[in-house]
Amino acid sequence: MFAIIGLVVVMGAVIGGYLLEGGNLHVLWQPIELLIILGSGIGSLLVGSPMKVNVAIGKNLMTVFTGKPKSKADYMDILLVLFDLLSLARREGVIALESHVNKPDASSMFTNRPTVLKNHAVCDFICDNFKTYTAASMEPHEFEALMDIDIEAHHQDAHQAPTNLNRMADAFPALGIVAAVMGVVLTMGKLSEPPEVLGHSIGAALVGTFLGVLLSYGIAGPLAAIMDTMVGETTHQLNVVKAAMNAFAMGWPPAMALESARRAIPAHDRPGFDELE
Repeated sequence: MFAIIGLVVVMGAVIGGYLLEGGNLHVLWQPIELLIILGSGIGSLLVGSPMKVNVAIGKNLMTVFTGKPKSKADYMDILLVLFDLLSLARREGVIALESHVNKPDASSMFTNRPTVLKNHAVCDFICDNFKTYTAASMEPHEFEALMDIDIEAHHQDAHQAPTNLNRMADAFPALGIVAAVMGVVLTMGKLSEPPEVLGHSIGAALVGTFLGVLLSYGIAGPLAAIMDTMVGETTHQLNVVKAAMNAFAMGWPPAMALESARRAIPAHDRPGFDELE
């Protein structure tokens, strides 16, 4: 929602300021130049990104416009799922977790917290690492190293989408110059026309530079930035899970393991000690 509001503010400020200065919107409406800049930008993205990354960009953009940012309630749900799992492992042994982590969509511990079940990155991380812990006898530092590898792999993979979108944003100003130069070339063929015609043609050519800069710094760049923030939020959640599971592997009771996880939550979303209790 805030992404939509932000884009409306950007366009409103640019167009509103132009109109207040007495500008004519008809001059700014250059669909051919927009086609050249936007089409070549999307084409460069398709050339420079594998299909899975392009699909991820599309999904992330849908999340940016229709989803909601991570909140304290999301972190609380993760902590509650971890507490249920760790308490069961404490009472009945880690083998008792197998039915829950093998089929989380059939486990009441996960279905009672749908935000965790729908968060595939976090749910898979919990289940995969519990499976590993129950299947192999590892020292806590070995288990922590394994989870670090998992988090790093996820971060690198998820980071490709905002990185490639940001590259497209960086290309828009140059593509705007390309469109402007093409407009100037067309203007050179109109030197015999009256000054009014030449002025309109030159103004239309300069709109290409304007559109390239606007698309870069006003639209594509900010969208890449918010997508990068979303990747960081998921990484924070994985680190929360890691803190709890590593503490449990060291022999800490579930309540203390959750306290370790609570400390890994960013300050603005972290529940208080009494709230967690």
